[in-house]
Amino acid sequence: MKFLFDLFPVILFFITFKWGESYSDIAQSYVAKYLAGFISGGAPDAKIAPILLATAITLIASVCQISYLLIRRKKIDPMLWISFIIIMVFGGATIYFHSDTFIKWKPTVLYWCYGGAFVLAQYGFKKNLIRMAMEAQIKLPEHIWSRLSLAWITYFVLMGLLNLYVAFNFQTNTWANFKLISVVAIMPGFIVVQSLFLSKYMDETA
Repeated sequence: MKFLFDLFPVILFFITFKWGESYSDIAQSYVAKYLAGFISGGAPDAKIAPILLATAITLIASVCQISYLLIRRKKIDPMLWISFIIIMVFGGATIYFHSDTFIKWKPTVLYWCYGGAFVLAQYGFKKNLIRMAMEAQIKLPEHIWSRLSLAWITYFVLMGLLNLYVAFNFQTNTWANFKLISVVAIMPGFIVVQSLFLSKYMDETA
C-alpha cells in the first residue's frame, strides 16, 4: 500500500499526459483556463499542453500527499521530502517557462540526490543507510552492507543517466512510458535481484 501511495503522483502524471496527448485541444483549453496565469507569456500551444497539464496535476497530487501525512501526523520519510521539493521546483519551472526540459531533468536530479545522500552518509558520516533500514530484519557481514550501499549508489547514478538519454533522444511520450516503467518495473526488479542475493544470508540468520 505504501508503494502505491508513493507512486500516486507518478501514476497521475502518466495518466494525465496520455489523456492530454489523445485530447490535445481539450488539454490546451484546460491549460489556458487554469494555468495561463502561471505561465510566462500566457497559454502555450497544444503541443506542450499535455506535459504542462500532467505536471500541474502532479504538483497538486504531491501537495495532497504531503498534506495528508501531516494531517494524519504520520512520519514523512526524508526521501519523500526531497522528492516533494524537487517536483515543486522543477515542476514549477516547467509550467512557468512552458518547457518540458525541466520536468525531464527532475527524475535525474532526484536519483542523483538519493545517490548523493548515500555517498554522504557512507563516506562523510560513516553511516550505511541500507544497514540502518534493514538491520532489524537481517544480519549481514560488514562487507555485504558496503556492497549493498555501493549497489544502490550505482543504481541511482545509472538511472539518472538513463533518464537523460531517454528524455533527450526520444519523443516525450517514450520518455513518459520509461518514467512509469522505471518505478513500477525497473526498481522493483532491482529489489528482487537484491533479495535473491540476500536470501542465503536470511537462511543463515533465520
